[in-house]
Amino acid sequence: MIQERVTHKQRKKNSKPAAIVQPKSGLQVPKQVRRLQRQAPRNAMQGLNDLSVRLREMTGRNVIDMIRVMELALILYRQQELARRGANYEVDEFGFDPQWTESFLSVFMVLYRDYWRVETTGVENVPATGRALLVANHAGVLPWDGTMIKTAVFAEHSSPRHVRALVASMFLGMPVLSWFLRRTGQTVGHPDDTRRLLERDELVLVFPEGVRGTGKSFKDRYRLRRFGRGGFVATAIRSRAPIIPVSVVGSEEIYPMVADLAPVARFFGLPYFPVTPFWPWLGALGMIPLPSKWRIQFHAPIHVEEHPPEAADNQNLVMALADEVRDTIQQGIYDNLKLRRGVFV
Repeated sequence: MIQERVTHKQRKKNSKPAAIVQPKSGLQVPKQVRRLQRQAPRNAMQGLNDLSVRLREMTGRNVIDMIRVMELALILYRQQELARRGANYEVDEFGFDPQWTESFLSVFMVLYRDYWRVETTGVENVPATGRALLVANHAGVLPWDGTMIKTAVFAEHSSPRHVRALVASMFLGMPVLSWFLRRTGQTVGHPDDTRRLLERDELVLVFPEGVRGTGKSFKDRYRLRRFGRGGFVATAIRSRAPIIPVSVVGSEEIYPMVADLAPVARFFGLPYFPVTPFWPWLGALGMIPLPSKWRIQFHAPIHVEEHPPEAADNQNLVMALADEVRDTIQQGIYDNLKLRRGVFV
C-alpha cells in the first residue's frame, strides 16, 4: 500500500507540465519566416520580370514596363525609409521637408516625361545659386502648372533646385491638401512670405493672375489676365531679386472649362465651380487631367534688383516692369503655341 502511494505521488509529480518560458520581447518570429519576409520583395520582382519576358515573347511588345515598376518600388522603399526617421527630421519654418518631397520625384517625372511630354527651354536662365522670383501664367482649374515648373527646374537644371510656389489661401485651408502642400515647399501667396523666402536665397514661383487665371473659360485660353497692381515687382525690388518670366503652354487643355456654376461656388465658398466635358458628370474620373502636350519656356531674367529699394514705392515704375513681364510671358505663349504641332500631339 505504501509502495503504491509513493508510486502514485511520483506519477503525479512527473506528470506536471513543464514550465512554459515566454519570450521577453513578445512573439518570436521563426528565422525561416523572417528570411522569407526579407526575400519576398526580391522574389516578387523576379517573378514579375519573368512574366514580363514571357508576355513580350508572346505579344512582341512590352506589356509590363519594368522601369516604371522599379520606379514605383523605389518610391515605396523611400517612403519606408523616411518613416523610420520617426520625429527626428527637420523642416523649415514653412513646414518644407526636402527629403520627403524628393521621394515623389519619380511620380512627378512620369507626369512630366510620359503623360504631358513636357518640352522645356531656357532653364539655364534660372540661377544655380541665389534668389530669384519666377513669374508664370496660370491656368488649368487645378495648379498642375506649378508642379510641372518645379519638376522642370529640379530635373532639367544642371544644379537641381527646389522651387517654392505661392498658392491661393483656399488651397491651404483644405485639411489634407494643406499639409501636403506645405510639406512639399508651398506657402500662402502673401508678400511677407515671399520676402522671407527670397531673403533666404530661395527660388520663389508666383502666379500674378491668381484664381482669375485658373478659373478662366476655355474660350479665353492663353489670354493673360491682369497682373494686379504689380505687387510681385515691388517685392522683387525690395528683396533685390531678379524676375524670370515663365511661359507655360498645355495647362489650358487639361480641364477644358466650358462653364462656371457661380451659385454652387458661392455655396461651397469657392472662387469658381468648373464644368468640363467630364466633370462633374463622371464623378472622380472627371478629375483626371487630359494628356495635352506641354511646353515650358524660362525667359531671360529682368534685373529689377538694379533699382534701389525705395524704387518699390514708385508705382509708375512698378507697373511698367509688371507690363514688361506680362508682355514677355504672353509673347512666349504665342511662340510656343506655334511650335506645338497639336493639342495632344
